[in-house]
Amino acid sequence: MSVVLVTGGAGYVGSHTVKALAARGDEVVVYDNLSGGHAEAVERIAAGAPPARVRLVEGDIADAGAVARAIREARPAAVLHFAARLLVGESVREPIGYYHANVTGTMHVLSAMAESGVLRFVFSSTAATFGEPDAVPIDETHPQRPINAYGETKLAIERALPHVERAAGIRFAILRYFNAAGADPDGLLGEDHEPEEHLIPLAIRAANGGPPLTVFGDDYDTPDGTCVRDYVHVSDLADAHLAALARLEAGGASAAYNLGGGDGVSVRQVIDGVARVAGREVPHRIGARRAGDPARLVASNARARAELDWTPRRSSLAAILETAWRWHHAHPRGYRSTPR
Repeated sequence: MSVVLVTGGAGYVGSHTVKALAARGDEVVVYDNLSGGHAEAVERIAAGAPPARVRLVEGDIADAGAVARAIREARPAAVLHFAARLLVGESVREPIGYYHANVTGTMHVLSAMAESGVLRFVFSSTAATFGEPDAVPIDETHPQRPINAYGETKLAIERALPHVERAAGIRFAILRYFNAAGADPDGLLGEDHEPEEHLIPLAIRAANGGPPLTVFGDDYDTPDGTCVRDYVHVSDLADAHLAALARLEAGGASAAYNLGGGDGVSVRQVIDGVARVAGREVPHRIGARRAGDPARLVASNARARAELDWTPRRSSLAAILETAWRWHHAHPRGYRSTPR
């Protein structure tokens, strides 16, 4: 049994990964400021795990002293780093805040690891580091040219990690993906953002009587005119983080991996799929294109399949929507809801 510290482990992808780590037999320390995460998610995982297997330390990666203290006291064998600000539009409006959280905060984590001799680091990055794609699916050799501050801050850390490894011996795995989606198949965990900006939960809200969904353009060069995007089931992403950690534990070299879900699906396909699982139409309107929205964004997963033995087993659109619908139906107010 290893001790693993997970920054941002009360968030969406982080909590699903914490659950997977606990199931693997690890002791997990979740370090989270709860600005976007939920203590209830950690409590649910801890309730189903052996005593003291999962615990929450409330703190901010912006607080260098608190981060160092948490890592020093936990004495983890590895750190999985999810804590970040991650809204693209917000990053354009508030770049200073994004650099402060995503760059300075991450360097606090790496500094604390170096001081405590923690030498394995799994970094939850983003396929937004690639910017406008030259070709799809996007593989790891594609040029990285971010078009927003969010992507730039993640790329800044990616570029720093080889230097940190040479100086401090911290080996790393970088995992890049576009859209996490779906919910824990057991119904324990799910997606709960405020504000919510992701297509699938917004489509589900619209089907359940919420505001109509806005489709940003239907005249793209795609089969049905709407943008095509890459969705990976959140539990598949958790599996990928564990596979990357296992590779580092086995002595594997530092590397970066793109985590694609497959061929990608269109906005129209998502709307039609939600209508099928909901048994009712998804009210929506066609709006203008958003600046900078490429027609198709899909990531390759060939390297992850070959080197991590990772396969996105739950990432069909049907599986994603079924688990997402069950979560949102049972938790209309997210973790504040009482499960039905």
